[in-house]
Amino acid sequence: MPSATPARERILDAAHELMRTVGLTRATTKEIARVAGCSEAALYKHFASKEELFIRVLSERLPRLTPLLRSLATEPGGASLEENLTEIARQAVLFYEQSFPIAASLYAQPQLKRRHDDAMRELGTGPHLPIEGLDTYLRAEQAAGRVRADADTFAAASLLLGACAQRAFAYDATPSGARPPVDAFAHRLSRTLLAGLH
Repeated sequence: MPSATPARERILDAAHELMRTVGLTRATTKEIARVAGCSEAALYKHFASKEELFIRVLSERLPRLTPLLRSLATEPGGASLEENLTEIARQAVLFYEQSFPIAASLYAQPQLKRRHDDAMRELGTGPHLPIEGLDTYLRAEQAAGRVRADADTFAAASLLLGACAQRAFAYDATPSGARPPVDAFAHRLSRTLLAGLH
C-alpha cells in the first residue's frame, strides 16, 4: 500500500536521516530514493540535484534560524534584546549542532564543496545568510535605540553565530566529550554580547 506521506516529504526525511547517519558523501540519490520508497526518477522530479536536496534538508528539516531572524528584523522591539539574542543563540546552537555532522564531509572533497557552493549561490542561500540576518536585526534594534549607535552590528552577529557554530565540534575532544548545555550557553552568549551593544 502506498504511503500517505507525499513523495517530496518522504525524500526529505530519508535524505535527512541518511545524511545524518552515513554522511553527505555516502548518502547517494539512489539510496535516498530507496529509503524514501520511490524511484530515483521520482526524486529528480522534486529536486534538481543532490546539492539542492541537501540545501532543502538544511532549510526545512533543521531548526529554523533564518525565519526567526527575518521576523525579528521586521518587528524589533517586542521581547527584550537579551531575550531575543538568547533565542537566536539557542536556535543557532541547535542548527549548527545538527548541520555540522552533515556538512563536515563537504570539506574533505573540494569538488563536492564547489558544487555545493555553486548550488547555494544559484538558490540564493548559504551560511552567510544568518550573519547578514542577525546584522539586519541588530541594525533595526540600533535604529530603535536599543543598541548603542556606534556598535559594530556585523561584528556582533559574526561573534554570536561563530560561537554557536564552534560549539558544534569544539568540545568533542574534551575528557567528557560533552558540549555546554544549550540554554545556559545561549544565555551566556547573549549577556556577553549585550555588554558590547549597550
